[in-house]
Amino acid sequence: MGEWIRALEALVMDAAFWNGRRVFVTGHTGFKGGWLTLWLNKLQAVVAGYALAPPSTPNLFEVARIGDGVRHLLGDINDVMRLSAELRRFESEVVFHLAAQSLVRHSYDQPLETFQTNIMGVANLLEAVRQAPSVRAVVIVTTDKCYENMNWAWGYRETDALGGYDPYSSSKAAAEIITASFRNSFFHQDRYPEHRVAIATARAGNVIGGGDWAQDRLIPDLLRAIEAGRPIVLRNPGSVRPWQHVLEPLNGYLQLAQRLVESGPAFAESWNFGPGENDSISVLEIVKKLNQKLGLPVSIETMEAPQLHEASVLRLDTSKARWKMGWRPAMTVDVALDWVSDWVLSYQSGQDMRAATDQQIERYQFLLQGAVK
Repeated sequence: MGEWIRALEALVMDAAFWNGRRVFVTGHTGFKGGWLTLWLNKLQAVVAGYALAPPSTPNLFEVARIGDGVRHLLGDINDVMRLSAELRRFESEVVFHLAAQSLVRHSYDQPLETFQTNIMGVANLLEAVRQAPSVRAVVIVTTDKCYENMNWAWGYRETDALGGYDPYSSSKAAAEIITASFRNSFFHQDRYPEHRVAIATARAGNVIGGGDWAQDRLIPDLLRAIEAGRPIVLRNPGSVRPWQHVLEPLNGYLQLAQRLVESGPAFAESWNFGPGENDSISVLEIVKKLNQKLGLPVSIETMEAPQLHEASVLRLDTSKARWKMGWRPAMTVDVALDWVSDWVLSYQSGQDMRAATDQQIERYQFLLQGAVK
């Protein structure tokens, strides 16, 4: 039994691996990219972030001072010459690509922007990697919505068909195909001793956490409704999604990048990082639970007019990440909502949100150790 526990402990994200390692993050001014950048900073990695200006006011990047201690580069992922130059100049070893247009409903309003950013942005990043001899590992972050959605009751696996009804989902499916094409064409596993680059894609569920102020996203919409003293209007209250705290998939990305550096082609594939089976619940359930935790109840209304198409059921199968990589979620959805509530209440009371966010990362690292032991 002791050997089995030690084997599991070895699979937890290794903090020592990141100490002094040069990491390039695209999209570090966004919600998920901001949390990742802060975590890497705490792990004492040497980080450069490349992104557009923060997408909202307020935003996590400014509120939690994400730019402190990292090389902050304002740039467009579609400026391939600048992107390539910065990647080479920084001598990056690990690259996390999170720069994207990440909203389904916005993709209906701005389909060309969505396709340009999410499809050509990935192609630009991978072309830049081709020109950067220092790079050893690349994690391309896509989405659970890259699958051809059949409204199944069970979770999608990495081998299931890609698809996408709306521009956002289809752009992410295309990003997966482009990544596979670059990997096969320029970074094939049979030539790994020559190029020494391993590339993987990561597909996460619906992430929640403090510091998300995006439009048309459930929890930010709820908080804005509370602040304005008006009802929250739900488009699809019965839609089921795989909800998870933002730190859960980020832990997966960090573990995956380490495996890519250490084991190369063995992990250069697509990977799902989602919650436990019981944590894929409806939009309405999430709102009710968070309402209760915040202690600031808001009335709920539903839209009666026809809505833009969004899948009604979406779940992820994470068996591959669990058994091949040792990754597994450490939180239930109720615990994740507790952490969201704690962060929001800290912000509303005027606390130092860099410190509050750091504390949640530290707390999560202890939670990971407990989840293994």
